[in-house]
Amino acid sequence: MRRHYNSENDDSTIDMTPMLDIVFIMLIFFLVTTSFVKESGIKVNPPGAQTTVKQERGNLLIAVKDNGEIWIDRRRVDLGAVRSHIERLRAEYPEGAVVIQADENSRTGVFVKIMDQVRLAGVENIAIAASEK
Repeated sequence: MRRHYNSENDDSTIDMTPMLDIVFIMLIFFLVTTSFVKESGIKVNPPGAQTTVKQERGNLLIAVKDNGEIWIDRRRVDLGAVRSHIERLRAEYPEGAVVIQADENSRTGVFVKIMDQVRLAGVENIAIAASEK
């Protein structure tokens, strides 16, 4: 007996499950390996320097305005609360360095006090933001 295949009855479909599995695995991979940067929340005018070096991992940003206001993670923070904020952010990003973005017209005394609070929080890797001249 001879079988005849009818093209109208042929239900050939492509199984999309393996492709969807790969897409979801890639999505999870990119989400896990992405480094999220915490913004300080304000725009400062950093001083210019000829010897600036770009730092790749600056996840913890502290901004100091010219009037002495301190901003961390888009919130205004008092000097006494800098240490606790850095300790909390350091728990989230243990490899990240602290970058202090001080305005060119900010006071040195506030800057030194912030650096002291960051070191008391257990961070030794502190960088100062500057723009290229």
